[in-house]
Amino acid sequence: QVQLVESGGGLVQPGGSLRLSCAISGFTLDYYAIGWFRQAPGKEREGVSCINSSDGSTYYADSVKGRFTISRDNVKNTVYLQMNSLKPEDTAVYYCATTRFWEVPPNPDTYDYWGQGTQVTVSS
Repeated sequence: QVQLVESGGGLVQPGGSLRLSCAISGFTLDYYAIGWFRQAPGKEREGVSCINSSDGSTYYADSVKGRFTISRDNVKNTVYLQMNSLKPEDTAVYYCATTRFWEVPPNPDTYDYWGQGTQVTVSS
């Protein structure tokens, strides 16, 4: 059974950093693309970043480019999202998800399995 579990969210001041983790079980990372999405209250789900686990290709939304870094550890079957220089507008529930298709920007409709989400709040 495929399972994704996010962790690492929390409350941080503007300008601060957080690292989100997505621990994946039930399949091997080598053959899938993993995406990070976020959804703020009243807004649509937004594709933040994604990584192609087989060749390491990455994508970042313009809103996070230069501040967020996605990475993977194929041994631990875990994908990370390092978030630096956080802004209040980054506040949202962050989800990781997996797909067999590489598409940028990431389309949530093509992602098969989702984690439960982790709350990120950026506030002073």
